[in-house]
Amino acid sequence: MPIEKEPSMTADEASGRPEDRVYIFDTTLRDGEQSPGIHLSTHDKVEIGHQLARLGVDIVEAGFPITSPGDFEGVRALSEEVSGITVAALARANEKDVTRAGAAVEPAERPRIHTFIATSDIHLAHKLRMDRAQVLAAAVDAVRLARSIVEDVEFSCEDATRSDREFVAEVVGAAIEAGATTINIPDTVGYTMPTEFQSFLLELYERVPALSDVTLSVHCHNDLGLAVANSLAGVHVGARQVECCVNGIGERAGNASLEEIAMILRTRAEDLNGLWSGIETTEITRASRLISRLTGYPVQPNKAIVGRNAFAHEAGIHQHGVLRNPLTYEIMDATSVGLAQSSIVLGKHSGRHALQNALSELGYELERDELDAVFVRFKEVADKKGRLSAADLEALLGEEMRAEGVDGMRLEQLSFSGGSQETPTARVVVIDDDARLEAEAAGDGPVDALMKAIDAALGTTGTLLEYAVSAITSGKDALGEARVVCDVNGRTVAGQSVSTDVLEASAVAYLRAVDASRTIAEGEAEAVAGGV
Repeated sequence: MPIEKEPSMTADEASGRPEDRVYIFDTTLRDGEQSPGIHLSTHDKVEIGHQLARLGVDIVEAGFPITSPGDFEGVRALSEEVSGITVAALARANEKDVTRAGAAVEPAERPRIHTFIATSDIHLAHKLRMDRAQVLAAAVDAVRLARSIVEDVEFSCEDATRSDREFVAEVVGAAIEAGATTINIPDTVGYTMPTEFQSFLLELYERVPALSDVTLSVHCHNDLGLAVANSLAGVHVGARQVECCVNGIGERAGNASLEEIAMILRTRAEDLNGLWSGIETTEITRASRLISRLTGYPVQPNKAIVGRNAFAHEAGIHQHGVLRNPLTYEIMDATSVGLAQSSIVLGKHSGRHALQNALSELGYELERDELDAVFVRFKEVADKKGRLSAADLEALLGEEMRAEGVDGMRLEQLSFSGGSQETPTARVVVIDDDARLEAEAAGDGPVDALMKAIDAALGTTGTLLEYAVSAITSGKDALGEARVVCDVNGRTVAGQSVSTDVLEASAVAYLRAVDASRTIAEGEAEAVAGGV
């Protein structure tokens, strides 16, 4: 169907009716962090929380507090420091989980406890080892307890789409009667299809009339590539909350992509009967890049909305059409997702004030100590590279944010020798708290040698599972970004770093993966000691 005009209707223009608003529930910090290799520090979570608030997300699920002291601290810190959003914490349907979640979100401006229990027979038999009566009782008790702690309580039937519909309706009705204000119907394993999901939800409305008095939410996984389609199907039949992740990350194949949901609501507003969200779409690209840098998960080039090819045209006939009128092959304006080209260019003679102004123009307001740290790194890179673009500055800022999350461990020095006829050998000096550790090792290649040298210095054992190096910008002097996913001491962890030297970036990325493994191990030990 030909497009006659640019579909640039904003949320406010689309509808002002509260009943038509689709609330965006972002679970990047909970379901997204459960992706293999992702480990976010408390600092990371707070930084992401601030960006999600700028993006206009309504609810941020900040974590699963019972799982570790670190996760509890992350949820609590975000609750204390990020305003303008509802902060949710996940809890299984038991007293200990719910109480812990309540304590984590207590400082939040708008706290929510999100409690859940599985309802499918396969989960009851093989995971919970409970019968239906026990599940029903646990759900009611958890919701009542949560409601005694906070006013805003969400309840989910895990694996709802593979559950008996009559039983789901019974549990949902009881949860609403016990005080749940939002009912979430998850497609936990990404099994359902859009028409099937709609039928499920419509039947649920018929069986549970009280469902019309609360918010219906959908949480769809992407195992069959249908997460966004199923979420949209849910919205069409009455769901007014969509649970999603930036860049579509999440367990297994991921969750519904926040940016796709937001841009569908914006781009096809006229065809969605006035449905709208409060997302500030110009913040989408910045959010996507931030999540990618802090999680170490790159965005696939052909990813809708935020992939680097999303607004690229190579075919000659496409290029010709776009030059004459972008609407010939673009249904969205690139600036609507924050892809406006910045003219910012700084050099080695640029001062602190110029850097601060440039970062402010990009949307970053830093405290003095944060600016000092970024400025030092900026000068180091500018001396080697000469000129830095907006993309370079964002990469450096992300690098400093990652560096702050590493407690007492840093690479002080590295050297490398090798050639076509020589065995690659690396030597490293690592500072670990107050200890200065040195080691040398040979490997099959320079990266393998660096990893083995770091392992020798720290007494760790790591296996490289994934390795990627990419350029931040074009040109021979581009900053290089290295990403590793490793098995370190039996834990899958990821690390990422940026440098003008890709071997240095690779070494620091691996060091951060080692640090993440150590942090996880410490959290597990604390959890056991504290009986969590």
